[in-house]
Amino acid sequence: MTPFGMAVRDLRRKKGVSQKQMAAAIGVSAAYLSALEHGKRGAPSFDFLQRVAGYFNVIWDDAEELFQIAQVSAPKVVLDTTGLAPEYTAFANRLSGQIRDLSIDAIRALEDVLEKATFPANDRG
Repeated sequence: MTPFGMAVRDLRRKKGVSQKQMAAAIGVSAAYLSALEHGKRGAPSFDFLQRVAGYFNVIWDDAEELFQIAQVSAPKVVLDTTGLAPEYTAFANRLSGQIRDLSIDAIRALEDVLEKATFPANDRG
């Protein structure tokens, strides 16, 4: 499941609607909505995000958060380390091979490292 899939599921459950009901209301198939919730589909379109926010009457700040969650919810990620030092490529490949074995605490620790990291202006992508 992706962060966006979890967010949609939580919104749907709070409203007390099934996937089928929500899908019909926003004009998608229940199969698509199920696949999205389970992380079997890529990030949704902006149009879809707007329909979801409208369906749940999500206020502006919460809608922006939902849109940001969607941006980090691609279930298949590609890291391009072209032109970087070999250590970057080695790290990306190691992470790819071991991510399924990491605990939630380890993921949170890595997120903290990323949050605290400072990057020189010329290294930002």
